[in-house]
Amino acid sequence: MATAENEYTLDTVRETLVRQEDTIVFGLIERSKFPFNSQTYDQNYLQIPGFCGSLVEFVFTNTEIVQAKAGRYKNPEENPFFPENLSLSLVPSYPFTKFLHPGAASININKSLWKMYFHDLLPLFVASGDDGNYAQTAASDLSLLQAIFKRVHYGKFVAEVKFRESPQDYEPLIRSKDKEGLMKLLTFKSVEEMVKKRVEKKATLFGQDISLNSSDDSKGKQKFDPSVASKLYEKWVIPLTKEVQVEYLLRRLD
Repeated sequence: MATAENEYTLDTVRETLVRQEDTIVFGLIERSKFPFNSQTYDQNYLQIPGFCGSLVEFVFTNTEIVQAKAGRYKNPEENPFFPENLSLSLVPSYPFTKFLHPGAASININKSLWKMYFHDLLPLFVASGDDGNYAQTAASDLSLLQAIFKRVHYGKFVAEVKFRESPQDYEPLIRSKDKEGLMKLLTFKSVEEMVKKRVEKKATLFGQDISLNSSDDSKGKQKFDPSVASKLYEKWVIPLTKEVQVEYLLRRLD
């Protein structure tokens, strides 16, 4: 976490993005321990007075309420899924750097990420079935989705750094509301390919069963398919991060 404005540079934001890869890959591995457990997402499963929704929504909502009271969302790098439900922070404020343009606060693509995660991503890598561990399943969903959510919205910081480094390249496109031009300027295919290869390699290494016996037959056995990490970045994390960057830049001169 940066505490001074000059700590947000292209190098530091890249380092942060690389560290976030670790969290996401470990989150994928943790979630893969459980089968789909459809009751976790069944709107009719949970019977709690005063609450309407699934178990995973209950866990998300109440966790974010507690984390908000503890001051988590005072940090501009943190974004809640359900901002409408948050309580005020109960802890002393910390003077976080005001690095982003004020328009950043209005950018939140939680609905797109929520839909992607439960409808598209989960079926790619969790087994069908039910083992009854619904609370544990919801908790692993929470950790993984928060990590993905933070990674995608960190695009605001990437966009701000890039804008400050080359305002002359971005300002004409921003003034003309040229989304396509901004997207093209932000896209580096070689970098994207490198990121996809790196996360798949991490998933291969992190998801491998380790044995101290070099002759163990289980050596190299994978806990889950490492290509899922690459697909996650290719199909959703990278495109949605760029979408956040474009939306941020379009507000940058307001």
